Amino acid sequence: MREPGNIRIVFAGMFLLAVSLFTACGGSRPADGPAEVMLHTTMGDIRLMLDGRTPKHRDNFLKLTREGFFDSVLFHRVIADFMIQSGDPDSRCAPAGTLLGEGDAGYELPAEIVYPDLAHTRGALAAARTPDDLNPQKKSSSSQFYIVWGRQMTDGQLDRAQQRVAAGTNGRVTIPDSLRTLYKSVGGTPHLDGQYTVFGRVTEGLDVVDRIQRVATDSMARPLEDVRILSVEVVREPGNE
Repeated sequence: MREPGNIRIVFAGMFLLAVSLFTACGGSRPADGPAEVMLHTTMGDIRLMLDGRTPKHRDNFLKLTREGFFDSVLFHRVIADFMIQSGDPDSRCAPAGTLLGEGDAGYELPAEIVYPDLAHTRGALAAARTPDDLNPQKKSSSSQFYIVWGRQMTDGQLDRAQQRVAAGTNGRVTIPDSLRTLYKSVGGTPHLDGQYTVFGRVTEGLDVVDRIQRVATDSMARPLEDVRILSVEVVREPGNE
């Protein structure tokens, strides 16, 4: 199951050569910078910024949005004080009690972990993925994503989160003091840092995320009353200020 907390190699020289050849033949480089999309849900609108520092995830989310991939999918996994998760196409018409979380767009994305700049503070948008034992490269689901809610942390809780981060990254990742301050004042899920690709954040509608994360759920964390993404629209393309 693709879920946070359980949850090609690209050679730089070859990539740069391909871009150069494409440009030389009359093409143009992919647009840089962030983009924005609006999720229209049954509980209100959520505006998301897709970060330009994670271009594969940004462009993939835009592609799926333009195709209508996310239209009518559920927030199929909701955990209070943690996160809300969506993007499983099998959820559109799933009756109550159906196990969800395995569906996607049929491929994976290479990880784009930009840490500590993009971390699991409240409102972060991140890609779900399969667990490390099946996915040591931490590749992302092509379509399933989650929005962080989390909670405000104490120093003791952050120390314990750091232990989990160290264990999950073989000691490579340390939560910096600047992020510790944010986790104490704003909140989030720091134990996921450095292990999942954060590729954007909520810029409007955090109150909607709050309402969704509070809904009653069943034993599989599915809301008892469906919370659905009605549609998604692109409101700003990369490179458009």
